[in-house]
Formats: sequence, structure tokens, C-alpha cells
Amino acid sequence: KNSVKAMEKELVTCSLQGREKTALKRSQIFQIPRGKELETKVIVVLGKAGMGKSILVQKICQDWSNGEFSQFEFVFWFDYKQISSPEKQYRLKDLLLEFFVKPQVGSKEIFEYILQNPAKVLLIFDGFDGLHDHENSPRGSANQPEKDLCSIKEILSGLIQKKILSGCTLLLTARPKDKVYQCVSKVDKTIEIVGFSPQQRELYVTKYFEGSPYCDDALKLVKEHEYLFSHCYSPVMCRFVCFLCEAVLEMGDKSLPSTLTAVFLKLVQQKIPMQKDVTVMQNQESLATLARIAWCLGEKHQSAMKSDLLPSKEFKEFALKYGFFLPFAFPKHSDTGQEEFGSTFSDFVIQNFFGALHLLLAEEMKDKSLTKYLSFPSKKKKPFNWLDLVPRFLAGLLFLQDDPYFCSLSNEDAKQSTKKQKTLLKYIGRLQINEFCPERLLELLHCIYETQSNDLFQHVTLKLKPDLSFLGVLLTPPDVHVLRSVLERSRKEFALDLRNTSIDIQGLKYLVGLKNVASFRASLGDTVRLWESLKRTKDYKLLKASTEKFILDPFKAKTMKDVCDLSDLVEMQEKMISCMQDVSGCSSCGIPAVKNLRKLEFALGPVCGLQGFLKLVEILAAFPSLQHLDLDALSENGIGDEGVKSLSEVFPTLTSLETLNLSQNKITDVGAEKLATALPSLSSLKTLSLYNNNICDFGAENLAKVLPAMASLRVLDIQYNKITGVGAQQLTDSLRKCPHIKNLVMWNPTIPYGVLEHLQQLDSRISV
Repeated sequence: KNSVKAMEKELVTCSLQGREKTALKRSQIFQIPRGKELETKVIVVLGKAGMGKSILVQKICQDWSNGEFSQFEFVFWFDYKQISSPEKQYRLKDLLLEFFVKPQVGSKEIFEYILQNPAKVLLIFDGFDGLHDHENSPRGSANQPEKDLCSIKEILSGLIQKKILSGCTLLLTARPKDKVYQCVSKVDKTIEIVGFSPQQRELYVTKYFEGSPYCDDALKLVKEHEYLFSHCYSPVMCRFVCFLCEAVLEMGDKSLPSTLTAVFLKLVQQKIPMQKDVTVMQNQESLATLARIAWCLGEKHQSAMKSDLLPSKEFKEFALKYGFFLPFAFPKHSDTGQEEFGSTFSDFVIQNFFGALHLLLAEEMKDKSLTKYLSFPSKKKKPFNWLDLVPRFLAGLLFLQDDPYFCSLSNEDAKQSTKKQKTLLKYIGRLQINEFCPERLLELLHCIYETQSNDLFQHVTLKLKPDLSFLGVLLTPPDVHVLRSVLERSRKEFALDLRNTSIDIQGLKYLVGLKNVASFRASLGDTVRLWESLKRTKDYKLLKASTEKFILDPFKAKTMKDVCDLSDLVEMQEKMISCMQDVSGCSSCGIPAVKNLRKLEFALGPVCGLQGFLKLVEILAAFPSLQHLDLDALSENGIGDEGVKSLSEVFPTLTSLETLNLSQNKITDVGAEKLATALPSLSSLKTLSLYNNNICDFGAENLAKVLPAMASLRVLDIQYNKITGVGAQQLTDSLRKCPHIKNLVMWNPTIPYGVLEHLQQLDSRISV
């Protein structure tokens, strides 16, 4: 079991912007770009509940105590459950040197040293999302925040606003919700823990059962239940599944529940089996009380409560005995110095399960009122978003009326349960599923999966749009599983957009392999890795099918990585052609998406613009159908004359190019001359834009010379350059020889208005 805990500390992390998975060592967490040594540094670690954020924090503290992270002389670690009570106030000195650790001597001198050396201080706030009312954090705090009594909200605001310990390092852990950025507008580094890979899940299960007689059977059993295995990407879920698997195998059984709801109902049953004596009523009452507390705390975004607020000593002993509660210590009050004790739910998922159970057991909850607690009504109406698994458990419990153990917990008869089921069916039947955003659709699919209702599965498959976009939405392994389960039940054909979803290779393989997925888009890096994996495993049938389904057009390169991935795709095409020839003995056209790319946008900005464009030019010849090349970006790519020179050299290969947009790229007369020389080789070019560059009369003269030779050209935009009346006249003279050109846009601030107006009168095709 210790080795399992060690695994939880070594998780995969993910950048939010690019959402590219990369292994990140703990030693790299505090690496911040130079120049910020004297500023307060804010690092946010995001991860869903149970992903291992708290374990990561504990390991950081352990590493520091063993001599690592030597840049910090002081490390303070706070659990928000303990300090976020709104009525509590602290002095900073008491928070650091009384609540967290109490020096035997010299606390005053130590505190003064901390104030004078904030760069040597690391403050860790674990569970930032526990401070639910922080969204409206005050702009100001106390007059002397280091000395005055303040709420934790005021202290945190002072730290973030650099009014307290300016120059320290703040590490916040939170769930991946937007409100983190509402509270902390400036974040220096964001890390997201995304959990175990399939290989790590297998390793976890193997280590959990190491030395057990069930070792081989356990891994086989878990992997046979794909939905549960997908949930094992979360360390805490993996532990629950292993615990249940162990109990099942010990009883000689060889089956696991098919849904998450059934798993947790089985877990409760393992802890409190069905009994036929007087304790049945007591257990039933205790579980109902536990469920009520779970829900009431969840509504307040809390998971802990003081002992004196618990219903009875017997209830507390019950919850602690069966592992639903853990002992919990609240901090000492700054005035009284008294320490308060309480209990906290042992796990966030357990609290979610009991919260959902409360909604079914509570007599005040009517049939119709249950549906408002599902998280897919309107965006404006969300009764809760903290207990985010409650809707799934609620839907699942509504369809477990035949489970004997669940019936023993509920006083309802079969008619009442059936009535609630019908209420849910009618409610989902009225939903406009085809208008759902991706997040709400996924939540609905999870709820339907938990019911295992064929009627609901059939209903949702009929309502789904044929074009399903999950662009920018994180797709976890369980998300992929429920999506796959729904899609494979449908007779429709679907087009999927899976870009920037951080979908793992196995998940991508599952979705792409569905016969009714006619086409898909995915991040190029993920797609190339999928094909390399299929090639390595010699799954040539799926390799061929997936290349035919893949869509690239239109493609927009925003980062250097996009350009590199596109280059890798072109390289992959060459490998594919060779591979398919070797396997089938016949010629292959490679990747259709590469061949059929028609529009390519380039928007890297000025920092990497030229470097990225020079790399892009090297592969342009691989796109024979390219019709539109757009290099105009709001941030201005600035490819300059060097970029234009490089591009001009490959013009002969761009036989299909119809639109070339070189606007706002710092092109001068030098670049215009190179461009003009090569333009006639673009035999299909219809539109050329050189808007807002630095082209003068010499450049205009060179362009004027080649216009008659560009028979396909219809529109030339050369406005907002530095052309004078001389260059304008040369272009106008050339225009007379070009009856094929329909529009010449050449307003320039350096052309006298009278001259331009005169030229326009001579030729109406000139636009201003």
C-alpha cells in the first residue's frame, strides 16, 4: 500500500494553454522566468478532486525538510478546510507561528526576519476552491495587515496584492474552475494534474495487490470493466476500485458493478452489511443523518464541521468507525487560544454520494424538485457546482430501485421509485440536447450512463447533432468512455472535433475507430502519436481508416509547436506512403487531409514569426490543393523581406494558390522586388494583399511591371504603405494593360488626395 501512495505523488501534468501532457519534476515547479526574483510569485496547481494535489503538497514539504528547495528558509502549509471559516480572524504572526508551527523561543525575532526576507518564504494554500466566497475579495484589506486581525480572505488578498510579504512565493491548489482566475488575476505558472495513464493504472492495481493471492485476477477483473478502469485515471477512484475488487474476490465473486453509483453503493454495503437485528434501524437512521450532513455542508462548500454541531456522540462514533469521517482539528482562535475539534468527510467522492442519497431519502424532496439538482438545466440556474458528482449519483440511484441493499436504506415502495424514474425520463425528454454546450452534454451523458436506461440511451442518440465539437474541453478517460458508449448505439454518422482536449491516445483510438464516426479533427501531435502507435502495433486497418477520416482543413498555426506538428504530419505522410506500399503492395496517396488542405493561416506573432514561417515554407510544397495562404495576424507576424524571399522560392510548387495575404508583415521594397519576380509563377492567384507594409515607389514599380503577366489576378490590395503619387501613377499605367484585374486598392497616406482622386477618375477599378 505504501508503494501505491508513492505512485500518487508522481503524476502527469498538463499545460492549460497548449494542453500538452509532459512529465514535470517537482524540482521544476518553482522555476520562474528571470526578472521576477523580487516579485510575489503565484503558482497554481489545478486538479479535480482526488487527483493528488494534497499529496503533491505533502511531498513538496517533505522534500524541503530533506534539503531540497533551498531557496526557501520557511515553508508554511495551510489546509483551507481549517482556516476558511468566515467568522475567524487571524493576525499574520499568529497564523504563521501559532497555528502552523509554534517556536519555543524567539517568535518575535523570527517574524521580523520573515517580514524582512519575504523572498525566502513559501506559503502553500491547499484547497483554494474551499474559500467559496473569495470571488468578491475586497480590493483593500486592513490598514496594517501584518499586525491587525484579519479574515483569511483579507490576508490572502493582501498577499496577492503584494501588501503583505511582497516577494514571497504563493502555491495555491484548486479544482480547475474559472473562479481561480477571478480571484488571482496574475498567475505566473499554472500546472494541471491530469492523472494516471493506462500503464500507470495497471501499475497501481498491480502494486495494490502485490503479495496478494488475487494479484493476477484483480488486474484482469478491473480491465474487463472498461468504465471502472477508465475512472482509475484518478488516484482516489483507483483506490476505491481496488478496495471493492479485493472485497469481491475475497467473497469468491468474479464481477464488479457497471456504474460508479453501483460501485459506491457496494462500498457502503461492504462497510455496513445488511442485518436483521435491531441495528438495522439504527444504521438506517445514521446513514440518513450522514447523507443530510453531506448535503448541508456541500451547499456551504464545506466538508468539515465542529464536533459540538454533530447530532450525537453515537453518530460521530458510527461515522468514524466505518471510515466515512476522519478526525479534524480547527485552528486556535487568535483571542481565546482555544483549539476546536471536529470531523471531516474522509473523501470528496464519498460526500458527493451521500449528498445524492440525501436528495432521495429526504421526505421534503418531491419528485419534480429532484430534477433541479441535475447540472444540466440552464446556465443561469445551478443550485450547486461544488458537489459536482451529485447529479451522476442522483441519476444512478433513481434507477437502482431493484437493488436489495438500496431498498433497505429507503422507506419508499416500488411505485414511488418508478414515479421518480418517470419524472427524470420526462425531464430529459424535454431538454434541447442539440443546443447543449460540450460541458453540459458530457454531464448529461454521464448521468444517462449511470442510469443504464436503454430508453434514455436511445433518446439521446436521436437528439445528438451530427457535428460534435469538444474543442478546448478537457476529455478525461471516463468522458471518452461514456461518449463512445452513446455514439456506438447510434445509427447516425458523426463528425468529431477533439482538438485541445488532452484526450489520451487510447481514447482517441476508441472514438476514431467507431464505424459511424465519419470524420474527426484532433490536435496534430495527438493524431501523429496515434498513427505511430497503430503503425507500431501493425493495426493497418485502423491506420488506413483513421487517415481517411482525419480532417485538417482549415488549419491555423498559432504557436511554434503548431508549425512543428504540421511538419511532423508531412513527415508522417511520407512514412505512411512507404508503409502502405510495403503492406499492400500497391501505391498509396498518403494522408488525404494533407493532400486536401485548402486554407492555411499563420499567426505566430512577432517573436517567433520569422523563425516559424521559414520552417513552414519548407513543407508548403506538400499541400498541392492549397488555395488560401493567410499571413495576416492581429499581433503582426513580421516575416519581413527574408520571409518573402523564402516564400517566393517555392511559388512554382503552389499551383492551386488563389489567395495570398501578406498584410502587416514589415515588407519593404527589397521584399517587394523579390516577390514581383516570382509572382507570375503563381498561375492560379486571384487575390494578393500587401496591406500595411513598408513598400515605397520602387516596390510599386516592380509590382507594376509584372501585373500584365499575372493573367489570373483579380484583386490587388496595396493600401497603407509608403507609396507616393509617382508609384501610384506607375500602378495605374500598368492597370490599363490588365483588363483581367477587377480591383486595385491603393489608398496611401503619402499619396496626395487630389492625385488619387484623379487616378480613380481615369480608372474606376481603383478603390480608395
